[in-house]
Amino acid sequence: MAYDRFTILRSTAVPLPIENVDTDQIIPARFLKATKREGFGDNLFRDWRYNGDETPKEDFVLNNPIYSGKILVGGRNFGSGSSREHAAWAIYDYGFRCVVSSFFADIFKGNSLNIGILPVQVSAEFLNKIFLAIEADPNAELEVNLPEQTITIIATGENESFDINGYKKHNMTNGFDDIDYLQAMKEEIRGFEKQRIY
Repeated sequence: MAYDRFTILRSTAVPLPIENVDTDQIIPARFLKATKREGFGDNLFRDWRYNGDETPKEDFVLNNPIYSGKILVGGRNFGSGSSREHAAWAIYDYGFRCVVSSFFADIFKGNSLNIGILPVQVSAEFLNKIFLAIEADPNAELEVNLPEQTITIIATGENESFDINGYKKHNMTNGFDDIDYLQAMKEEIRGFEKQRIY
C-alpha cells in the first residue's frame, strides 16, 4: 500500500510529554478487530481522550484546540508494549506523519517506517528543547528534513541530526512500502531473469 512521500515536513506539533507510552494506550486492544488500516485514528489514545460516557477529557492534549499539526512529540520509550502494527496505523490515520522521541521501541519504529510515519529519535536534551518551544508558543513550528536527516526548531534555529536505515529512507522519500519497492524494480528483475542460464 503506497503512502504519502516524505521529504521535508514543516508543521506545528502536538506535545505528549509522557514516558513509556505503550501500544495499548495508543490503540486499546478492543479496537484491533479490523484488518484494514482506515478508521483507527478515531480511537487513537481512546482511553486518554474520552471518559466512560464518551465525552472528551478536556485535559488531554488531543482535545485541546491550541495544539495541532502533523508532528507528535512524545516522551522517552514511545511505542513500547505489544507489537501491534495497529498502533502505527492509528497514528497515521489520525493525521500524524512524524513522531519525535528520545527513544522508540524497535518494533513500533519498524511498523511506523513501513507505513509512512517517520520516527525521529533525538537526544533527551533536544527533546526537552522542543517541549519548551511548544510550551512557550503552541504555534511553534518544527522542520523535519528527511533527505538531510535533520530536525529544526524554526523559532530558534537549533537543530539535531537523526539516523534512519538507508532502505527505509529511500522508501519514504518515494512513498513506497516493501511491495512498491519491488514493483519499481520490475524491469531490473526481468533483465536479471533474462541473463540467467537456468
